[in-house]
Amino acid sequence: MRHLLPRSLVLTAAIAFSLGLQPAIAHGQDWAKTKLEASPRHREYVPLKVDNRTVQALVVYPEIKSKASVVILIHEIFGLSDWAKEMADELAGEGFIVIAPDMLSAHGANNGGSDSLPGQEDRIKAVSALDPAEVLADLDAAAEYARKLPAANGQIAVAGFCWGGAKSFAFAAHRRDLSAAFVFYGTGPSDVSTINAPVYGFYGGEDARVDATISATKDAMNAAGKTYDPVTYEGAGHGFMRAGEDPANTNPANKTAREQGFARLVKLLKEMKPAKSSPGPSTGHLSLPTLAKTTCHEKDVQPSL
Repeated sequence: MRHLLPRSLVLTAAIAFSLGLQPAIAHGQDWAKTKLEASPRHREYVPLKVDNRTVQALVVYPEIKSKASVVILIHEIFGLSDWAKEMADELAGEGFIVIAPDMLSAHGANNGGSDSLPGQEDRIKAVSALDPAEVLADLDAAAEYARKLPAANGQIAVAGFCWGGAKSFAFAAHRRDLSAAFVFYGTGPSDVSTINAPVYGFYGGEDARVDATISATKDAMNAAGKTYDPVTYEGAGHGFMRAGEDPANTNPANKTAREQGFARLVKLLKEMKPAKSSPGPSTGHLSLPTLAKTTCHEKDVQPSL
């Protein structure tokens, strides 16, 4: 399914990309940090024990009376950035408990996490070097924490962006008690046979590298009898969820795609059904992303994040 944006936005986006007017990437962005600090919602960091390691996770609670579904948020290849934290807070504002583990916990300077690494390239290299099995173990720890939260209603979803998008798809193939998986501009796994949850994709029309994988993923999911609903937003680039709310964004299609994508995400989360299977990881084949060796973006291209 492709969302057609207004022609004027598509033309503007095409001009912006042809002129190279793509927003610069930044790990910590003042606008995201400012929005986060102004939030009234309760945030806390919790230590998740994984074997002999400790994973730090940001947990954000909604201000509601009833129990809430939990969303495990997997950050981009840039680590647990200010934008990832702000995204977690915004989702919580829609009525969900959000758990955002720092996948670089204990992989940074002095055994620190994302914030301990000095530059963007350091974070990209560190995230790219993470062991896929360790990533799934850390996400399992987040899911087990979610299952035991008194304020949670038992429904768990996963949502990931960029590198995290591919990991959310892989986690859906690994974890059998998810109610849904949301993949933002991430590639699919080579084996989809163990997936129980419906998978919803969000892709930018100008993201040719990732978009080239959608057809094969759709064929594999259809052949396995799985639910996969990808939507492509015309004119938007890779990383439109972040770029679309950045005041420095020069591509108006990113902003429109961001608004439409967020509205779709919230709607689908509110419509979630209980998981089809019992708690715990799948006992079947461990599925890893088809493009496991590929980072979130080509090294010689500056994506619009």
